[in-house]
Amino acid sequence: MTTSHIDNYDQDFPMLSQKMNGHRLIYFDNGATTLKPQCVIDAISNFYKSSYGTVHRAVYELAKHSDAQFHQARVAVQKLINANSEKEIIFTSGTTDAINKLALSFGEAFIHEGDEILISEIEHHSNLVPWQMLAKRSKAVLKFIPTSDDGEIDLNAMRSLLSEKVKLVSLAHISNVTGTCHLVKEIIKLVRSSCPAKVLIDGAQAIAHMPVDVKNIDADFYVFSAHKMYGPTGIGVLYGKENLLEAMPPVFGGGDMIDHVSLEKTSYNKLPYKFEAGTPNIAGVIGLKAAVEYLLSIGYEKIQKQESKLLAYALKELKKIPALKLVAEPKNQAALISFYVEGIHNLDLASLLNFKGVATRSGHLCAQPALEKFGVSSILRISFAFYNTQSEIEMFIEHLKSAISKLS
Repeated sequence: MTTSHIDNYDQDFPMLSQKMNGHRLIYFDNGATTLKPQCVIDAISNFYKSSYGTVHRAVYELAKHSDAQFHQARVAVQKLINANSEKEIIFTSGTTDAINKLALSFGEAFIHEGDEILISEIEHHSNLVPWQMLAKRSKAVLKFIPTSDDGEIDLNAMRSLLSEKVKLVSLAHISNVTGTCHLVKEIIKLVRSSCPAKVLIDGAQAIAHMPVDVKNIDADFYVFSAHKMYGPTGIGVLYGKENLLEAMPPVFGGGDMIDHVSLEKTSYNKLPYKFEAGTPNIAGVIGLKAAVEYLLSIGYEKIQKQESKLLAYALKELKKIPALKLVAEPKNQAALISFYVEGIHNLDLASLLNFKGVATRSGHLCAQPALEKFGVSSILRISFAFYNTQSEIEMFIEHLKSAISKLS
């Protein structure tokens, strides 16, 4: 693995040496997906080139080696988030898949007519639509926790919504729109003291930026995607407390999720395999392991220090632009900023920035109700990773001012 330091990031990320539209790439769309370090690329490539084999199905050497790597990846994720056991780590295709699986499985086991599900009013569509679908199927009631103008959970309003009817509370750890880092440990304590509900935390925007200890926060479920933490696409993680996963039915059948199959009936495999039907994304899992090792080689403390500096500097400079409006300014903000410029369409701004090699995100950010909450239909978002620099922000601000001048 390449030795990684904040000050020589370009040696680790091949994409950062690329140009976009003839300009040096400034990649500010890390909230959507992160770039990949060479060690992750190599791990996937080497697996396919020299050690490829299926898992859980054969005894030849390549297969046994793949089995070992697959298991090691599960243990690496378990240790990353401090789960009790590797049996609590379910591999999925990503955060969206994990939440949908929970809506199907947890929903079948625990949600019935008249029960209530609580989410915030600013969730990503992936943490909204599956619960809408579940509520329709089960005749449950989906309720929404109000947030402040800065996207922070209104704990008093939440307290008033908690009752014996509430069976699940599902919240993002960090909002993909406002960058609000919710006080999930405090929120979960509030739930525990008020009702029997279980709590799901969507960690898609958090896992690359801060240490996560599922035992410390006492989450019942925690989900995230590899591609937002320097790993490959198509692989994600569903963590669940073992006793809950044991009580939940599998949602897909076939492959390694079985114990014994007859024409009349099937018994299911033990955890975690009960929830992993079919041939898994083996290369993705190996890439995820490499990404976990890479993150830990840098250290969350160093990552947070760098990203906090970038956030503070970018906020300071953006506030100097007269027509620019921040969507929110939460007290606890991740390295993610959403804004708009009065009188200018965000797609136009993003397009002009693209011509200068700056990658940003524009549109509704897969969170249309959240944008409605803030009175807008489209915004521009920049989101940082530790490999970004102050000089990139300076160049971005210069290009942004130029784009605003041309479009005004």
